[in-house]
Amino acid sequence: MLKNYFKIAWRNLLKKKAYSFINIFGLGLGMTCCFLIFMYVQDELSVDSYHEKRDRIYRLTHGSLPSKDQPENAGANPFWVWHNAPVGPALKSYFPEVDKVVQFSGSSDILLTDGENSYQENGVFFMDSTAFDVFSWEVIRGDLKTALTAPYSMVMTESTAKRYFGNEDPIGKTLKGSDSPGRSNAGDYTVTAVIEDIPANSHFKFNMLLSLSTFRQYWPEVFDSWGYVDFYTYFLVNENFNLASFRQKIPEFLAERQDNPLYTVNVEPMKDFYLGTDADRQPGETGSLANIYVFSVIGIFILVIAMINFMNLSTARSMERAKEVGIRKSVGADRKHLIFQFLGESIIIVFFAMLASIVMLSVALPLMNSITGKELELGRFVSWRTIPAMIGVLMVIGLLAGSYPAFVLSGFRPVQILKGISVTNNSGVSLRKGLVIFQFSLSIILIAGTLIVYTQMNHLLDKDMGFDKEQMLVLDYNYDEIVNSRSNTLKSELESNPGILSIAFSRSVPGGYFPNAGTSIQGPDGEMIQKGQAIFQVGIDFIDHFNMELVAGRSYSREFPSDSTSALVVNEAAARQFGYAHPADIVGKKFDQWGRAGEVIGVVKDFNFISLHRNIEPLTLPFEADASRFLSLKVKPDNLQKTIAEVEAIWENIAPHRPFLYSFLDEDFNKQYQADFKFRKIFTVFSVLAILIASLGLFGLATYTAEIRTKEIGIRKVLGAEVSSIVRLLSKDFIKLVLVAIVLATPVTWYAMNKWLEGFAYKAAIGWWVYLLAGMLAVVVAMVTISSQAVRAALVNPVNSLKSD
Repeated sequence: MLKNYFKIAWRNLLKKKAYSFINIFGLGLGMTCCFLIFMYVQDELSVDSYHEKRDRIYRLTHGSLPSKDQPENAGANPFWVWHNAPVGPALKSYFPEVDKVVQFSGSSDILLTDGENSYQENGVFFMDSTAFDVFSWEVIRGDLKTALTAPYSMVMTESTAKRYFGNEDPIGKTLKGSDSPGRSNAGDYTVTAVIEDIPANSHFKFNMLLSLSTFRQYWPEVFDSWGYVDFYTYFLVNENFNLASFRQKIPEFLAERQDNPLYTVNVEPMKDFYLGTDADRQPGETGSLANIYVFSVIGIFILVIAMINFMNLSTARSMERAKEVGIRKSVGADRKHLIFQFLGESIIIVFFAMLASIVMLSVALPLMNSITGKELELGRFVSWRTIPAMIGVLMVIGLLAGSYPAFVLSGFRPVQILKGISVTNNSGVSLRKGLVIFQFSLSIILIAGTLIVYTQMNHLLDKDMGFDKEQMLVLDYNYDEIVNSRSNTLKSELESNPGILSIAFSRSVPGGYFPNAGTSIQGPDGEMIQKGQAIFQVGIDFIDHFNMELVAGRSYSREFPSDSTSALVVNEAAARQFGYAHPADIVGKKFDQWGRAGEVIGVVKDFNFISLHRNIEPLTLPFEADASRFLSLKVKPDNLQKTIAEVEAIWENIAPHRPFLYSFLDEDFNKQYQADFKFRKIFTVFSVLAILIASLGLFGLATYTAEIRTKEIGIRKVLGAEVSSIVRLLSKDFIKLVLVAIVLATPVTWYAMNKWLEGFAYKAAIGWWVYLLAGMLAVVVAMVTISSQAVRAALVNPVNSLKSD
């Protein structure tokens, strides 16, 4: 019997090749898209899963409670992962459930010299020797128990070790390291261990680790300071750890050690480090749980659209199988066997679709990796553990997609069929219409969503940021004291180049790293008020160089030598932070910040120095050129490569010990939106594929409609009907369904995309035209799809149409 069912199914596939292709290709493409999205989502959810003790690893976040007289400020100061050093040892001594504590510094950059070659290594951490008791980083060479114990010890990843030493054994070899400002003096670092490269699915990555004892030897005082911020604190708990009980003991723990009653800490489990945190100052990148939900929904949408195609075409072609059902029932077949046969046919089609999907996956996976920046591999997701699940999914799709056609076809009455009485099922027609509406509603949601995503991303790129970032060449010399001591010579020689318009030194540039400072400024009542805010330590020309607008007071000037020690410029948000509604009112007020004291001399207009996901924050811009890391050059667009080559020549003459590292500010600033650009690419690609699959199904329905109305079309043509009227006849019912879909999809899209836009402090204005354009595009897609078949049917010779019966 099974063999007979398979033969019938195979013959039906070959008999209607076009429908078979649409079903298999459409389902295959839908499964491919769904599986690619599943792989992406799984990869995002698997971050840090390689750590063997993942369920027992936690970290501290630090923040401030709102004061009793200012409860409205709750949440105004976000928690940080980055904070002080003494909390780590205190945690270990106070809580018996804490087995190990590992602390490490903020990300450092260091110049390493190997003979005549120098390299600036970015993203280096000074880390505790307990790191390997907590994290599961696999050793290749060396002893991890002692690898980070001694000062000036260095652990390298495998690829980094090969970059420096080739295939030689690096253990015991040394590299000369520059000073790391605020963390270490220059010295010779000894390679003590080599570990495997950090897996791609890690919440923070590095090429090398330096011993935290190097930092401690350089500046031991900060390891006892609760107010100095430069450390991450992670810890490993025992098997009996209870998070709720631990959190209850935190207030008492802090009260014994902290004078500041508003200071508090929170605890995050490792499973939340990447997708479940809202803390700032992370050691690496974080993901978006909202985006995971969006992509998961898109994957389900695509699979549902593909399944709807199959159901629609199967029920639409039910009349062609009616005689077969009648004959089989008349010779004794019961409904149960017919249902089994049709469900079996459905599963066979789904099986072929899955085979097609595997082929598509092998082609699409490299493209997916290029879009997402990931290293997805089919082998990671297809194994003996997942194959049963895949078979289960195949069966579920086959049963869901084939259930309605199977029950409809098996329910036909043989007497009516064999007498030639129509068995048209009005409920089946209504279902098909409902499915087309649902299918195109999903498509319109994706079209409108894509338009809104593009509109928002263009808004991010086009918005006036309040400073000049175009044609801005930025040289990174990592606080090098020699370069800073030669800054006047460097500036003089560069300014003589006609391709350079202006120059400025600074510790920070917009879009990059900046520290935070505790600053005291005289309030409106004359009392000194202390607040924390971002700080840009800048050279004398920084404000003019970046074309920032002064709204009150003046900028730094060479006519006022005391500006370098006793003057301060703030932004409008900082003026408001200290209680001044009018920027001019803060000018002349006393300030005290990081050992410098004097008067506020000016206020710059608020500018977006951080991502547009966030509102403009309070900022101070003290004049402190000796703390600089960056040299920014405003260059002419003409002969740009020639200008860069000339700048490099000057650099090599004045700072031959440092590599010439440059970038463009606009590109660096836009790196903050990498995750958003990636989201746009993925959203767009899969939206287009979803619309393609929906159009494929509509094409099949239009083809079938034209076939069953062949005789009607022939009669209309004989009676003088125009081709255009026949096209309208065949198209109008489908277009009505698409119009209904537009009405249903618009409010859903508006709600969903407004939720997405809540992640941006600065949102593009989304007008009604977006939804109108999305609807028009859906109508155009439907018209093009339907018209191709409608015109073809209208052009058939009526003689051939009428003689067919």
